[in-house]
Amino acid sequence: MADDSVVVVVDDESKIVTKFLLNTCRLRQPSLRYLHAVSWCSVVHPTNAGKFRRIPLMTGSTAELYIQPMLSCVCDVDIMVHQSDWLIIPEGYSPPTELPAEFHSRVEVYEIRDSEYPGYVYLMRSYLLTEDSQAGKYNAISLHCDQRYYALRVLCNERDTTVKIHGPALITSHALIDYVPCIRCLSWPPQAADWPTRHRNYDWPDSATVDRVVNNGCDVVYVVHPMCRQDEWMSMRQWRLSFSRAEIVLLNSWMPVQQIVYHMLRFFVKTERLTDITDSTGTKILSNYHFKTLMMWACEQKPQSWWIDDMNVVRVGIKLLHILADLLNKKTVHIISLATVIYFTIHIS
Repeated sequence: MADDSVVVVVDDESKIVTKFLLNTCRLRQPSLRYLHAVSWCSVVHPTNAGKFRRIPLMTGSTAELYIQPMLSCVCDVDIMVHQSDWLIIPEGYSPPTELPAEFHSRVEVYEIRDSEYPGYVYLMRSYLLTEDSQAGKYNAISLHCDQRYYALRVLCNERDTTVKIHGPALITSHALIDYVPCIRCLSWPPQAADWPTRHRNYDWPDSATVDRVVNNGCDVVYVVHPMCRQDEWMSMRQWRLSFSRAEIVLLNSWMPVQQIVYHMLRFFVKTERLTDITDSTGTKILSNYHFKTLMMWACEQKPQSWWIDDMNVVRVGIKLLHILADLLNKKTVHIISLATVIYFTIHIS
């Protein structure tokens, strides 16, 4: 009897929380940081040499969440930046003859070469594109006789305390904007070829959303797999596929209740400091990417009724945490390596 009364109290409290979130979450209002990022993204950023431009795109939670809860879990703005003179293509693909107007008249093209870790790749220098303005197309010069793996190490002045490196991002403490250098891929990568056509029981994402995702292509960012960080050669040359453009489209297609559940999970992770938990090697076990991936799988595998019939976001959040706990307990390779790249490249049944 006592147990039943506790369940009733908890259930009543969860309904109060649900009602509060549903009534107070409004459409996102632009903050000063957001406006600063938008203005930064709207202008051309030439280099000192003037040979190429940096093309920015606002990504991360600022671009993914269209709701604005009273208690926000978004404290910074993420901006991905690619250069107008670099481009990547999947291995074996022909170099493009046409490029978007943002690209330079001379573009170095690198081919994606797989590594042994899903989603992690190497880049092989393969072509030089030169623009023929009269013909309105690009001509390709093969560099296969001089192929070499592209290496990049993001460096910052150790005395500059306003810039820190975190994963692929350069974090500026004074502006609360994280800049992520990347290289653009205009094609949907073969590593994720099964994602557009895999079977979905509940029509999420729908065909129009899938088409938008695929047409946006992807990027690569400078991130080394945890197992390769101590290897001198791989730590300098390994990259990771980035599906940030896809995530923006997918998360913006969610129902408001799904965005609220995702926000609630992120806020819980932050307040309970779950992302600080490490294994015996000091490697962090959980990140926000786990919960984004968890949400996207749930949106595919659960009907709309699962989200809206009960309309109790706390109960839904608890169910999702139980699902994540079960997956982690299985210690499968899919979950040990869990990141959003896994959602696109590996089908978890």
